[in-house]
Amino acid sequence: MNNTAYITDELCFWHDPGNYALMLKPGGFIEPYNRHIENADPKRRLHSLLQTSGLMSQLKVMPARDADVHELTRLHSADYVNKVQTIAQQGGGDTGMGAPISSNGWDAARRSAGCALSAIDAVMLNQAQTAYALTRPPGHHAEPEQGMGFCVFANAALAAAHAISVYGLQRVAIVDWDVHFGNGTQKCFEHRSDVLTISVHQQAGYLMVKGEADELGAGQGLGYNLNMPLPPGCGFGAYREAFEQVVMPALEAYRPELIIVACGYDAGRFDPLGRMLLDGIAFRWMTDAVMDVARRHAQARVVMTHEGGYCPVSVPFWGLAVLEQLSGHTTQAPCPFTPQHDQMPAQKLQDYQRDLTRQWAAHFEDVRQRHWR
Repeated sequence: MNNTAYITDELCFWHDPGNYALMLKPGGFIEPYNRHIENADPKRRLHSLLQTSGLMSQLKVMPARDADVHELTRLHSADYVNKVQTIAQQGGGDTGMGAPISSNGWDAARRSAGCALSAIDAVMLNQAQTAYALTRPPGHHAEPEQGMGFCVFANAALAAAHAISVYGLQRVAIVDWDVHFGNGTQKCFEHRSDVLTISVHQQAGYLMVKGEADELGAGQGLGYNLNMPLPPGCGFGAYREAFEQVVMPALEAYRPELIIVACGYDAGRFDPLGRMLLDGIAFRWMTDAVMDVARRHAQARVVMTHEGGYCPVSVPFWGLAVLEQLSGHTTQAPCPFTPQHDQMPAQKLQDYQRDLTRQWAAHFEDVRQRHWR
């Protein structure tokens, strides 16, 4: 049995942010480059590697669909959803702060969100144990009232809202290991306790937002939002310590009925938009750690939505590692970067990283004791 569903769509690869010099609009002293950094290459090459490695035949490939307007407005305002559609109809433009679309942006963004919703349907209807949605445009920066940071609709957050609204779940956890702070996901649920949001990210990696450890949610959601802003240069040791000291204990205490992972690969060590040092070994380990909790509390239900990751050569191998671990199937496709892992001293846990993580662990445990119900 193929226990891992895989959902994507060609239209996601056709999403076109427009003519940019990486992420800057050409003009003045910025020479045109004609290639937005959030382009299809890393994700299309991951899709190709899944096919050529043979792993695709071990996955349950399922069709995508469009997210309906009423599904988008579970979290996004009707005005913003209308704005995205209008911008596309007028030929394109920016949906907020650095989230441009072209004339096909409305269709591509709805299809991307629909991939995430289909992944929820697959696991909740017992069609698969786990699911991976290869979404594009990404989603974790998109806020209820605006797009941000390449993200148009909040794919992972919409997936959680879908699980709650349609299937009646009472506790959903979202773990975000994209290198950038998942501000959109936090914004969607900062006043709610039925979704625990955890973001492990590079500190100040996305300067338009904060993502500091003192952002804990508000009202009914106070204490159900955890941020771990790791300093630049962290490798597997720091991430493993953050997971073991904070992420895993929080998940164990929350006992989620479903775990959603905002699965970005821009914490990978070749990424142009991140300054972290992860590789396939780390991404595989984090996947296994989340699955371990899911087996105990969530009937093994894990859904992943693909977020950032901008190196077209390394992202396919990081993604293959995650999907091998998620599905329980291995391939004969060797990762060309794994042999270098132990040669990098920065992969080891540093004393200052340990001290920082232990401080967070004590802080978040105090928050949990005072605010969790």
